[in-house]
Amino acid sequence: SSGINAEYGGAGLAMATMDIIQLHGGSPANFLDVGGKVQEAQVEKAFNILTRDPGVKAIFVNIFGGIVDCKVIAVGIIGACQKTKLELPLVVRLKGSNMEAARELLAGSGLQIQAHDQLNEAAEAAVQCVM
Repeated sequence: SSGINAEYGGAGLAMATMDIIQLHGGSPANFLDVGGKVQEAQVEKAFNILTRDPGVKAIFVNIFGGIVDCKVIAVGIIGACQKTKLELPLVVRLKGSNMEAARELLAGSGLQIQAHDQLNEAAEAAVQCVM
């Protein structure tokens, strides 16, 4: 499988994420909604679930943080990458509450995270990871 596992916030964003992955020639695999009251530990659990499928070639985190605090997501992503020793390509798009602080955390983490501002460019990057 050349699937892309995605973590997102909300059913509408999930549908848009699946559509744009397909638009760029990718194949969505598994999707996980972290919910509006997500905490760092839940993000880590999400990564544990997303990394179980050996056929998945990349992870795409797409969060629009209205209720969700992007900084919480970023801290969770960093912790999850460190604990799971993530080797898959990781593309992240965080928009909304505390997104600047979240971007700074991701950039300063020392991890191989491809962070993008726009959904289209993030989806394209995720698809390129598996091509």
